Amino acid sequence: MERTRARTKIWLVNSDDAPIMGEGKAALLRAIREEGSLNRACRKVNISYKHAWLLLKEIEEGAGEPVIIRKRGGKDRGTTLTGKANQMLDDYDAYLHMLGETIYDRTFWEVIGLKISARNQMKGTVTDIEKGDIVAKVKIQIEPTTITAVITKEAAVALDIRKDDRVTAIVKATEVMIGKD
Repeated sequence: MERTRARTKIWLVNSDDAPIMGEGKAALLRAIREEGSLNRACRKVNISYKHAWLLLKEIEEGAGEPVIIRKRGGKDRGTTLTGKANQMLDDYDAYLHMLGETIYDRTFWEVIGLKISARNQMKGTVTDIEKGDIVAKVKIQIEPTTITAVITKEAAVALDIRKDDRVTAIVKATEVMIGKD
């Protein structure tokens, strides 16, 4: 018997919950970002030039503004993404990464099932948060000391951790996890 597996998809949606882009449109924007040319991006993602324009039009309609900048002729000719398109692509990639981390994180599924194998769970209060480009350092006051947990910036944002929040630090052999009360 053939094994089955789960598959997920992510779409960015606008404020009306209308889809802006999913995997295919994100791949096109990513290729434009990397190649600096719509023609080369089309070859990279194996779609026609006409189809690419239709996809770009759909993204722009969903986003409510242009997503590419075209420069014709001269040394700087080519196609680049607008700031809005770059932000949407970064958001899409961040959500995709977060979803992947969640799906493959056994600890997450243990927490959902209310089974946490880590025995070292300590309640405390957040005293400081330093958010960098990739990680966040969360200082937690746990009487009689303060510990620092290094978590992903995305996790800190997703948990909406703030100073004075009550949290639970879960210490595993290789890491400290945080759960918000």
